[in-house]
Amino acid sequence: MSPPSVCTRFHIALELIGARWSGAVISIIFKGAHRYADIKAAIPGINDTMLARRLRELESAGIIERRVLATSPVRVEYHLTEMGQELRPVVDELVTWAHKWIPLPEAASA
Repeated sequence: MSPPSVCTRFHIALELIGARWSGAVISIIFKGAHRYADIKAAIPGINDTMLARRLRELESAGIIERRVLATSPVRVEYHLTEMGQELRPVVDELVTWAHKWIPLPEAASA
């Protein structure tokens, strides 16, 4: 009998959502930050290169959509798609689990 294997879809989903900064970007969009500058300001330590990369990856995966608003000057907003919205209970459960089991780093708890 062969050993059990990891579900391919599960593995791909975990790698997408678990990529550095992806969870933070998704979480902050859930909380209402939709403009690039607002998302960046809400995520300590992220730089422009990484934020732009994560937004492109999440958009390519169908989790967020980039909306260009015809204002003057032009505004760009990021919103969760239906697929992204369905991550809410997953993210909420992960937050609950983290609050129970993951201690704050020394610098954050001071």
